[in-house]
Amino acid sequence: MKSALALLLATALLPLAGPRPALAHHTGTYAPRDNDISTNFKQIKFALRSGRPDVALRLFEAGAVRTEMRQRAVRLPEGLEDTTRDALRSADGARAEVALMVLFAALARDLALEADRQLADERVAPETRVAAGRRFVEAIWRYYNLIDFVVTQQDHKAAVGVRLAIDEAEAYVRTEVKGEGNPERAGLGAERAREPLRRIAQFLSAVVDGSSPSTRRSS
Repeated sequence: MKSALALLLATALLPLAGPRPALAHHTGTYAPRDNDISTNFKQIKFALRSGRPDVALRLFEAGAVRTEMRQRAVRLPEGLEDTTRDALRSADGARAEVALMVLFAALARDLALEADRQLADERVAPETRVAAGRRFVEAIWRYYNLIDFVVTQQDHKAAVGVRLAIDEAEAYVRTEVKGEGNPERAGLGAERAREPLRRIAQFLSAVVDGSSPSTRRSS
C-alpha cells in the first residue's frame, strides 16, 4: 500500500492527460514554475484521475490548496472548502474540479487586480513597474493554466477572453520593453497592460460568481 501511494505521488507532477484547447503563443509555450499551491492541485487531480479519491482527499486535507481556501475564505463563495471536501469524499470528480477551478480563478483574478494597482503607481519607476507586471502575468498564467479546460467547459467566452487578455498583457510587459532602457516606452507598456489585466479580472470574477460548486453534481 505504501509503495503504491509513493508511486502515485512521485508521478503526480507529470502532465495531466486529457484534451486542451489551442492557446495563443504565450499560453501555448510558457510553463511557469510550480509553487506549493499549484503542486498540491496537480497531486489532487492526479489522484482523482487515477481512481484514488481517498488519496486526493488526504492530499487536500493536508495541503496548500485547503490552506489557501481558508486564508481567502472572505473572497471565495461561501462553503467552498466544505464543497470540495464533500466532492472528494463522494468521489465526484467533476464537482471537485469545479470547486478547485473556483479557487484558482479567484487567485488569478486577485493577481490581475493587484497587478493593475501596481502598474498604476507612478511613484515607482516605469522599468520597475514593467518588471513587476511581467512577474504578475507569469503568476496569473501559472494558476489559470491549471483550470483553463474546466473554465472552457463552464464558460467558453470567458476562457477565450482570459487567454487573449493574458497574451495581450504579456506583450506589453515583455522583457524586451524592460531592457530598452527607455523609461517613456516602459511607462507606456505599463499603462497599456492595465486594460487587459482588468479584463482578466472581470472575466474571472464572472467565473467565480457564476459557479456554484455545491449545486453541481455529476449525473
